[in-house]
Amino acid sequence: MDSLTYELTLAGLAVGSAAALTGIGLVVTYRATGVLNLAHGAVAMICAYVLRQLVVVWGWPLPLGALVTLLLVAPALGLVLDRGVFRPLALRGSNPAQTLVATIGVFVLLVGGAVLLWGPGARDDAPVILGDDPWAQLAAVLALACLVGAVTRWTRFGRELRAVVDNRPLAVLAGIDADRVAAAGWAFGSFTAGLTGVLLAPYVRLDPYGMPLLVVEVIAVAVIARMRSLPVAVGAALAIGVAQAQLTRLHPEGWAGPLLQAVGANLFVVALLVAALVLPGVGGKGRDALPPPTRAPRVPPALWLVVGVLLLLPLGLAGSDLHTAIQVPALAVILLSLVVVAGRGGQIALGQAAYAGLGALFTALLAAAGIPTLLSLVLSVPMVAVAGLVTARPAIRRHGLALALATLAVGVAVSRFVLTQPYATAGLSLGRPGGFSDDRAFYALELVVLAGCLALVAALRRGRTGRALAALRDHEPGAEAAGVPVPRLKLLAFVLGAALAALGGGLLGMGLRAFDPDQYDPVRGLLWFAAVLVLGADSLLTPLAAAALLTTLDAGPQAGTAAALIGLLATLTGRLPALLTLLPDQSRVGATYAGPAGGRRHTPDRAAAGGRSPTGKPAPLPTTRPGGADGSPRPAEGRTRPHGRTAAGGAPPRTSHRAGLRAADLTLTYPGGVTALSHVTLALAPARVTALVGPNGAGKSTLFDCLAGTLRPRRGQGRITLDGTDITGRSAHARARLGIARTFQQLAVFPSLTVEENVRLGDEQSRGRKDPAAVERSLRLLGLAGPVRHRAAADLPTGTLRRVELARALAGRPHTLLLDEPAAGLDAGETEALARILSALAADGLTVLVVEHDPDLVAGIADTVHTMEGGRILS
Repeated sequence: MDSLTYELTLAGLAVGSAAALTGIGLVVTYRATGVLNLAHGAVAMICAYVLRQLVVVWGWPLPLGALVTLLLVAPALGLVLDRGVFRPLALRGSNPAQTLVATIGVFVLLVGGAVLLWGPGARDDAPVILGDDPWAQLAAVLALACLVGAVTRWTRFGRELRAVVDNRPLAVLAGIDADRVAAAGWAFGSFTAGLTGVLLAPYVRLDPYGMPLLVVEVIAVAVIARMRSLPVAVGAALAIGVAQAQLTRLHPEGWAGPLLQAVGANLFVVALLVAALVLPGVGGKGRDALPPPTRAPRVPPALWLVVGVLLLLPLGLAGSDLHTAIQVPALAVILLSLVVVAGRGGQIALGQAAYAGLGALFTALLAAAGIPTLLSLVLSVPMVAVAGLVTARPAIRRHGLALALATLAVGVAVSRFVLTQPYATAGLSLGRPGGFSDDRAFYALELVVLAGCLALVAALRRGRTGRALAALRDHEPGAEAAGVPVPRLKLLAFVLGAALAALGGGLLGMGLRAFDPDQYDPVRGLLWFAAVLVLGADSLLTPLAAAALLTTLDAGPQAGTAAALIGLLATLTGRLPALLTLLPDQSRVGATYAGPAGGRRHTPDRAAAGGRSPTGKPAPLPTTRPGGADGSPRPAEGRTRPHGRTAAGGAPPRTSHRAGLRAADLTLTYPGGVTALSHVTLALAPARVTALVGPNGAGKSTLFDCLAGTLRPRRGQGRITLDGTDITGRSAHARARLGIARTFQQLAVFPSLTVEENVRLGDEQSRGRKDPAAVERSLRLLGLAGPVRHRAAADLPTGTLRRVELARALAGRPHTLLLDEPAAGLDAGETEALARILSALAADGLTVLVVEHDPDLVAGIADTVHTMEGGRILS
């Protein structure tokens, strides 16, 4: 081995050792707590600053300072995070997305705190604790990995850790103190973060922004290890570190040379991008999306008037220099992109700063090419939208944590490979459009653009697409079952979000009269995301309030105040509501609701509205005929015709020629070798009720999900056909549009929408020509046509929500209805009414499959009963 190769290998091992420490800490924390700790890098930075403070500023001996930092400060910080932030979230049953938001809050809080304490500047005098020999670092990392592996495999604590990871509730029932295990995981994770920080600090400039982001990049090694395998994490870190060091000897030529050189120098970023977009994602579909808002806040008109006046004040009262004020509308447009993606679509988007930076960059490049500045801004928006389309396509099939990592990886990659590279940005300047060079004129232009963007997003939120986005956010599997084309809708949200971010980024660069990559740093993007979540992601007032707050605090004398405040509030996610939801909601003042004509009516008591009766028991389904005392129709007594043309006076649908839905020789095996279905064949008879019964674990729900399209068997493992046509590869929303509707065992309603909006969504996403009367028919059939139709679904009891879900399914005019435990949570009266409805639907020509444990319901409605056990149909 020549000397250069050897020296580069040693340098790579030093970097790889620090990355391996990060991987070890992240894996242990995730395995002990289930939390993907994005704040790991911020903890590393804090510990590096503490060691420097003790040794360099206060003059402590290096060994003593290192021991205090690593054995006291770092674990104590982990314990504080456990007790103060994450244990309360675990006790509240928060989902992984909420804990991820909390880690972002911790990240932002620690960065802001570091800036407040030590200033924003970089330091190059961090003490070295292991000398310059990378072999010492490597030996320390390997010894630590072996120690963790031995503790995990051969000690009582290791057995408890594995038990908590496998099944936390069962481990608690077995007497294991899961909180103690989680606390140990946080303490150890913070120790490894601290060790990473003090090892890296001498080789990179100690910076409140740079070091946390550098550690975020090496999250790639934990993702490659699937957050489970320590040997894989250590091996990946060392391999990437050595490869990155060796690539520095290459000096490619040609137009692509600078880009290739940047890629070689940032191989961990490439690994993060590949791991986030290509490898199987971390987390689970439907379990880790951002939770829907507790209510959709409606901003009082008077408050909008006040906000408008405040935005106009700088035009009349401020001096000629509006340097701070002109940043507010531009930043508000950027933050509005997060309202679309995160607020309305419920997606975790951590890369919006990259699209804002691309908007400013493309505007500057086009202006430098001689195109008028304003036209350059207009042209840059679709260019970035295309970039958003390209980067979003591989990301949109991710969910929750995996999507967060994918968007973060895209943001970091754009920053590292484009925005901060001299080949792309050297010599660039960004001026203002002709006629708008004056601060007042440009500020007025920004206000006009902001008003237009607000109107666009408001129209999006109110219409059919807005309802579909809300359904996607509230319950993605339920939205798919209702016919919502989820991938296409996600793509729309991300592309529109990228376009808005680009527009705001271009305006921000024009306002500052410069292209500054620091304005679009990924850390700043995390701050923006946290600010929007803290204030209320689904409110149009949020981007205005957040932009004013961030800009004002950043312009103050103490840098870091904005990050510290927003970070502190974000750490309380799940315990405090979004701040703007605390505003008085005029839609609820006086317990009134808006009628169809826009007038105000008094809301009746809960029992009359389909809610809970005064006794606290769910009110029974209405049993009066149309025109009765309460004006509600009787739900399905006799031959009600809920679908097709039957209710409009046409002939009933013909069913004799239909072959119906059929599963043939269906086999499905889960990862790990568990066979859920084994050569199952099932045919649903048209216009009949077929019931599927059997013990828990028999495979009923798996077969049900295969028929609905939620699960799809691999090629050669059976077929699903509809009227003889193979639909095995069709998605759930495609099957819904083919006329196969379903309900869920766990309710799949959309709590932020009203009852009527829930049902209307089923009609809007249905197959073929829309039927204006379908929504009204479904509401009347299920006894929901009264005042309850205007109630938010979040306010209603289980019995009413079961009817809402069934009404939504019927509004799409399906020919096949799949019901998974439809009587779950219903009392005897409600179950009896449900049986009448299902019998009437089948008599009216609808094919019905029921998976149900209630033997009385099955006996009363089923024409055919199949028994399942061990993944097979026995009879």
